[in-house]
Amino acid sequence: MRAMASGWAAALALAAPLAFAQAGGEAANDAAACVAERAALERDMQLARSRGQMLRRRQLADTLAALNARCDTLTAPQPQSRAAHIRKLEQEIEALQKALDLATEQLRQLRSEAP
Repeated sequence: MRAMASGWAAALALAAPLAFAQAGGEAANDAAACVAERAALERDMQLARSRGQMLRRRQLADTLAALNARCDTLTAPQPQSRAAHIRKLEQEIEALQKALDLATEQLRQLRSEAP
């Protein structure tokens, strides 16, 4: 029985660092995903600009702003103060409001077009 208990202790001792490493890896994956998404959006914005697709470029810019707000909250340390937290939320709301306004305008244009 004693040998079995020490076996479990050894197994737990080996498994614990792996669990912590995986948890840290998820944060690294989120940061890496943010960097990759930013790069893809910036590349798409340049492509849209070169093709004269200004509406598409603006949509991508709004998406990038929302992504930056989301990624900043994931990668940044916790806000230092209540005021900083409020500012960050206001910026996020502003980015989302711009995206909503753009979508509303597109819907209005589509509805006004003749079928």
